Amino acid sequence: MDFSFSEDENVFREMVKELASKHIAPRVKEIEEKGRIPKEIIDVLANQGLLGLTISPNYGGAGASITMATIAAEEIAYADISVATAVYFLLNAGWPMILERYGSEKAKEEILPNITKGKTFFGIAVTEPSGGSDVAGIKTNAVKQGNKWIINGEKVYISGVRESLELPNGGGMLLLARTGGNELGYKAFTSFAFLLKKIDGSLTNGITPTFFDDIGRRGISTGGFALKDVEIDDIYRVGDEGRGFYIVMEGFNVARTILSGACVGAARKALDIGMDYIKQRILFEQPIAKFEAIQFELVDDYAKLDAARLFTYRAAWLLDRFYKGDKSVSVSDINKYVAMAKMMAPQVAYDIFTHVMLWHGAYAYTKESELGIGLTGVLSYLIGAEGTKNIMKAIVGRELLGREYSVTTRWKGKKE
Repeated sequence: MDFSFSEDENVFREMVKELASKHIAPRVKEIEEKGRIPKEIIDVLANQGLLGLTISPNYGGAGASITMATIAAEEIAYADISVATAVYFLLNAGWPMILERYGSEKAKEEILPNITKGKTFFGIAVTEPSGGSDVAGIKTNAVKQGNKWIINGEKVYISGVRESLELPNGGGMLLLARTGGNELGYKAFTSFAFLLKKIDGSLTNGITPTFFDDIGRRGISTGGFALKDVEIDDIYRVGDEGRGFYIVMEGFNVARTILSGACVGAARKALDIGMDYIKQRILFEQPIAKFEAIQFELVDDYAKLDAARLFTYRAAWLLDRFYKGDKSVSVSDINKYVAMAKMMAPQVAYDIFTHVMLWHGAYAYTKESELGIGLTGVLSYLIGAEGTKNIMKAIVGRELLGREYSVTTRWKGKKE
């Protein structure tokens, strides 16, 4: 067993760490207070090949692995403890990869190069007013008319709505819509590369955007949009008709792995801040690091963070092997380890921020400290962005017990 990173991965980590320390870390409070990631940071990420990191060189990307993307997310979140910059990065690393795998050549040539240049945003749009966990229950529908699709519905709590409308070449999301009847089950859905603002700068007709005022992670927007008789050309269909659910689920495995890396990075930063503080804070004529209640809590936090980190990179390693064609890697194993990473990393990160803030006392409750920014940032992923903790548990339970015991599968056992 080899738990080490390759030489290339270590060099890459140092490059991202240096870049993030120089260009991102000094502007964390500005990002949170202004509710914007400065254009200069986006330009730096693009110029260093980090935006669209997993996109192949054919479209201007680096063709990097999921492990590389996870490393980048970890180091970016270590620098921006609010995780906003890491979220911007991970969305543009994970979902464009899915577009490249399943999209039409015309759509890929149009959208992907602009993502790598930092001129276009691309994320995911699944969640609706009725909720996000029951993906198969979405109501947004698309009806085909000739070579076009007419889409009606509403999406909410979507990251990057403002960015998609404001970037020079627009952007949008991988959108899931119902294209078949209820009797088709998971085969009733199709995915689309949906642009709120087109690459040529024109707005898509029939869109009414909404924006939410989040308590944290403010550097990247959260919003939604209603769709009224929106026309989209069939070239923007991603994958075969009726395969959208499966394509989106594949994308979630990639995104959840990278975001778990982001949570690990932010938690690492919090723990480093905490260790520096407890060694310097003197109480009863001794550093509070000597107090067993604090020291043992630190040890527990460190152990749990290392476990979450191992789950995260195990998931990335499995995904990389799968995409390289390794037949020994099962989708079940990928589902299980991705879900365990997403189940643990946000929770551990949130707990670490809480503990470190308690060690600091009153100072942590002020805006002079970065800890509150970090707490509300990782909280977004504990609350449920990219899947709630209980849904992750349901996925692991399904892979352990069998699909007939899944909460999303109708019970067919013997009735009492």
